[in-house]
Amino acid sequence: MQNNPDQFSSKIGFVLAAAGSAVGIGNLVGFPVAAAKNGGGAFLLLYIFFVVAICLPLILAELSLGRATGKSPLGAFREISKGHKGWVLAGALSLVTPFMIAVFYSVLTVWLLGYLVLVLGGKLDQLATPVYFGGFITSPWIFAYLAAVIAMVIFVLKGGVRDGIEKASRLLMPMLFIMLIGLAVFVLTLPNATAGLKFYFTPQVDRITWSVVNGALSQAFFSLSLGMGILITYGSYLRKQDNLVQSAKMLACTDTGVALVAGLMTLPAIFAIYPNTNPSELSDSSVGLIFSFFPNIFMAMVPKFGYAVSSLIAATFFLLAFVAAITSLVSIIEVPVAALKAESKKTRNAALGFVIAAVSIGAIFSALSFGQVKWLSEFAFYSGANKSLFDVLVDVFYDTILPFNGLLICLLVVWQWKRHNMAAEMLSNNSSSGWLERYTHFAIAFWIPVILATVFVITVINKFMS
Repeated sequence: MQNNPDQFSSKIGFVLAAAGSAVGIGNLVGFPVAAAKNGGGAFLLLYIFFVVAICLPLILAELSLGRATGKSPLGAFREISKGHKGWVLAGALSLVTPFMIAVFYSVLTVWLLGYLVLVLGGKLDQLATPVYFGGFITSPWIFAYLAAVIAMVIFVLKGGVRDGIEKASRLLMPMLFIMLIGLAVFVLTLPNATAGLKFYFTPQVDRITWSVVNGALSQAFFSLSLGMGILITYGSYLRKQDNLVQSAKMLACTDTGVALVAGLMTLPAIFAIYPNTNPSELSDSSVGLIFSFFPNIFMAMVPKFGYAVSSLIAATFFLLAFVAAITSLVSIIEVPVAALKAESKKTRNAALGFVIAAVSIGAIFSALSFGQVKWLSEFAFYSGANKSLFDVLVDVFYDTILPFNGLLICLLVVWQWKRHNMAAEMLSNNSSSGWLERYTHFAIAFWIPVILATVFVITVINKFMS
């Protein structure tokens, strides 16, 4: 077992790989802006509370299921439920979800790669024009960038767990941390950066509403890749001698730390360039902020730093965002690859080829849903508006299904697996975290399912019935 290439070679290898799945563009831009718009320091405290009180128990539940069964989400659900049809369907949903997320996330990753290439080509001024993004996402060049992204994913996943995912994470995640810290330090030296810090850290309790509470929970839940099947799959790659509880804590701390540091980069940058910014008027869309708002921030640096230096800063930012996106995409696609390999007894290369082909076709359709193909651009109608295929994938599989999948995991653990089995897996290496095991089971058995069910119902109403 020690030398199994289908296992992580060390705890730090797992943490970096899992952090790669968790750290995405939402951490870099969406999180700090959500904090500024929704209570500043009060939002941060809510976020940290939810990470500890709700997300950490769910991380432990998913990792425990994965390591105990040594299987993908479908296999884990089947084994724990002894083949009960309803639970097998729930396991299948945990595979469909990451596949569908991979389809639209591939498109986001493609856009980031495209913007990085364009900035390096000296076209920052063009990116800052209001109409550029709309033309870019409908350009035929999108498919060339898609081919490059798919090639990168194949290169990493072809190497398997230890020689692919872990090696890439050991290279890319430290690079991401260094770039993030470097950009944050640079931004904090800009005039008026302290105004952004003020909005970021000052608790504004009067802004705390149910929607803010729900937003903090959703941000924490999504940020840690819960409900996607990733942590069950990665849990199956953990060695028995690895401290499960400590690994879960390190993952939660790493992801939260990245999100907090990202706030030291994003908000001070906005306020340094636009001192009169009203946080409530900032876009809720990470896509809008990254591809439309930030190029203008970098262009506003030109009078002080010059075009070449401003372009270098912009290139560093887009490289940072691209690394965050590609590591997440690798982890998301690994879930259906691992499941297909196990369920069909295919080789890794055969399973990878099938999944990549399917994701690529879905990504092409998704990329064509921005006006190029009418039926893809008007794929569905709800909430009083036509929705593109891209919109539907985000609304259904990212915003809605993830908390439902988390609820199903809680019910599987409580009703089928039982406390003593989960406790035995958590403490299999004589860990001394018995208090956390007791709290985890209590939380998963009682209040976490209620919260996730509430979030799911409210999301369905707001997304599809308003």
